[in-house]
Amino acid sequence: MKKSLLPFASIFFMIFSLQAQTPCSGGSAGVYPCDGYDLQSSFDLSVLSAGAGNDSWGWTDPSNGDEYAIVGLDNGTVFIDVSNPTNPVYLGKLPTHTSSSTWRDVKVYNNHAFVVSEAGGHGMQVFDLTRLRSVTSPPVTFTEDAHYNGFGSAHNIVINEDSGYAYPVGANQFNGGPIFINIQNPTNPIFEGGYGMDAYSHDAQIVTYCGPDADYNGREIMIGSNANEVVIVDISDKSNPVGIATIDYTDVGYTHQGWFTEDQSFFLLGDETDERDLGYNTRTIVFDLRDLDNPSIHFEYESNFPAIDHNGYVNGDKFYLSNYRAGLRVFDISDIANQNIVEEGFFDSFPNNNNVGFSGAWSVYPYFASGNIVISDINRGFFLVKAISDDNTPPIANCGTATVTLDANGTGVLVASDADNGSTDNIGVAGFLACDKFFDCADLGTQMVEIEVYDAFGNRDFCTATVTVVDSLAPTLSCPADEEVQNDPGQNFYTVPDYVALGEVSATDNCSTGLTITQDPVAGTQLPAGNYFIVFESTDDSSNTGSCQFQLAVEVPLSVDDNTLDSGLSIFPNPASEKITIQSNNAGINTIHIVDISGKIIFSEESNAVQSKTIDLSSYAQGVYFVHINNAIAKKVIKR
Repeated sequence: MKKSLLPFASIFFMIFSLQAQTPCSGGSAGVYPCDGYDLQSSFDLSVLSAGAGNDSWGWTDPSNGDEYAIVGLDNGTVFIDVSNPTNPVYLGKLPTHTSSSTWRDVKVYNNHAFVVSEAGGHGMQVFDLTRLRSVTSPPVTFTEDAHYNGFGSAHNIVINEDSGYAYPVGANQFNGGPIFINIQNPTNPIFEGGYGMDAYSHDAQIVTYCGPDADYNGREIMIGSNANEVVIVDISDKSNPVGIATIDYTDVGYTHQGWFTEDQSFFLLGDETDERDLGYNTRTIVFDLRDLDNPSIHFEYESNFPAIDHNGYVNGDKFYLSNYRAGLRVFDISDIANQNIVEEGFFDSFPNNNNVGFSGAWSVYPYFASGNIVISDINRGFFLVKAISDDNTPPIANCGTATVTLDANGTGVLVASDADNGSTDNIGVAGFLACDKFFDCADLGTQMVEIEVYDAFGNRDFCTATVTVVDSLAPTLSCPADEEVQNDPGQNFYTVPDYVALGEVSATDNCSTGLTITQDPVAGTQLPAGNYFIVFESTDDSSNTGSCQFQLAVEVPLSVDDNTLDSGLSIFPNPASEKITIQSNNAGINTIHIVDISGKIIFSEESNAVQSKTIDLSSYAQGVYFVHINNAIAKKVIKR
């Protein structure tokens, strides 16, 4: 939430105690408008002893699958056991480290919660979530397990669970850009730098990239929502973060928060003030990030009401958006590549209206395996909802084999679905993902690749595919042009040179280097007069063989009479499509032979010293021919 936008005097509190399951029927669940989402349970702010709600996240206990909602409040962070979704247990609160604040954010890594706030001097609280297993008399007041004081206040915190780094943003360091904190040992956070080149980051998503841009595969990439633009930064090297690109869009109000699609091809962004200041209905800007160096606007989606959008998250083929006074809105984004987004349901935790205003649903957490969704509401506290047609059954992933053929650059990409061997799901498989999908010449042979199979609700399973990487491209050889030569001086033959050693033949390959080139006839071969093909071959390390050839015409040295004939001889037109005329100005023409490129005589005629002869070539195939005159002179003719 933009920090200057919440007037406390405008917050309207309705006091409710614990509310149990209320089905969505006839367009409402009790007093709450809804479509397709049941109210499982809720806690009002009065129960949580707070004046306002803000952010939320969740934790699933890896030891038994129990689920816990984590909800930020103005005066602390509460933990709610939602394993029984219709009878949740408010376990207790971790009080703010310093003072109360409208803005608090929490994320989870390695069974620990990390909490920041815009309260002065708050720093980062660390809380061991495994302590929630043993709460006997809830609610209790918790104490933090560790505290990091390397910064004071921060608007938000981002965690990449793959790398084990936390990134507070919107702090008073690095111009409000991300601070790099190593939390691989959660209770011993270590400062490792930051990035401030693009100024204040309001929110961000940071991932170990496995999207479609091969240049950044495996890199740690930040997509920052930086108030007036989106920034893309490679932060893999904490001592040398590198900006990749920035992008803005029409009518920037306040670039607030966004999230990648599952395949990391598109990024859905919410602008927090374009509805209030620029007159839009709820607007989602979709960026095409398939080429991180060259991001572009894919399209914009606009709803039919003016409520302000806030935090949105993708799970499977669904986009879960906290839409302030319009509550939770859920969109089908399965056809986002074709610029289609469809709202498929909602639960409105702010029943008063869907108008512009900074009240209602602050955030949502849609990642529980049970399908239960947390809504944290500024005015009404905690809600737990679930889709009526929900599905929490994961697919059954079944991998097979696939082949990746390297291209002329020696690279290839696995299409994850090609490795599928009949994966199934009760509602249908939505997509296949593979992070290890880029291959090059070093990967030739068999590789084992993990494939992720997911359905529309984000349920997922994994399997391992056998991928064979092959190089089927033969080397490319470059040959000299066809040439005419004469016998060696004083000899009745021509000695074939080593064209490879002379550098007139070369070979390149997409994978192999140091290629060997063979020549036939070999260097040193003595050729009598005639037409010959000189053939070159090279075989790469994958046994692909490439070749090239050129024609060598060996001529007998011309006598005085032959030189006289040659100096006055012309053939026209050349190239020719119908006929050629052979004209001799100095000597008579006695014999004419036309030979094709293979050396076969296709025309032969004798005459009695004529000066000119016209020959019809119309029936000949297009190509190169040689005209031999008086068994002494050879001229090349092109038939087209």
